[in-house]
Amino acid sequence: YSFCTLLDMIGGLIRTSYRATASTSNKAIRMSSSKVVKTDEEWKKILTPQEYNVLRHAATDPPHKGAYNKELPSQGYFSCKGCGTPLYSAQSKFAASCGWPAFDKCYKQSIAIKTDNSAGMARTEILCAVCDGHLGHVFNGEGMTATNQRHCVNGSSISYVADEPPAPVEEGTV
Repeated sequence: YSFCTLLDMIGGLIRTSYRATASTSNKAIRMSSSKVVKTDEEWKKILTPQEYNVLRHAATDPPHKGAYNKELPSQGYFSCKGCGTPLYSAQSKFAASCGWPAFDKCYKQSIAIKTDNSAGMARTEILCAVCDGHLGHVFNGEGMTATNQRHCVNGSSISYVADEPPAPVEEGTV
């Protein structure tokens, strides 16, 4: 495994309750003013155990095993598995060969970011701005795309939708 792959795996294993810490380091950009808030029991009713662990407890899918790792659809979008918020266009997905779905930009106001120190280093965690579901991490400066960003996303946290997003959305970076 690559160094980044190992860090993501370790971070997913170490992380258990860091979400309980103060959320003042969150930099959320909201798509809508309505937050989706559910109890753990409600989340468990609508998510599989793996989806629940990833979205609600910041677990990590095994590399090269999750959904959407190799798929590169030409149209449609990817939404949050927890609340259905559109997150990424199909055109923003690229083959990074990192073991998880990779995107180089997101829909503006769909992603919140938070500093994640769980793997012994500071990384930038990405979350759904509407339900605070853990999506993965964003890496800057790798030179893989024109945006110079790689959103490394757990396949368990997203769903592919073949249609256009329900409302006009603009893409950007975090």
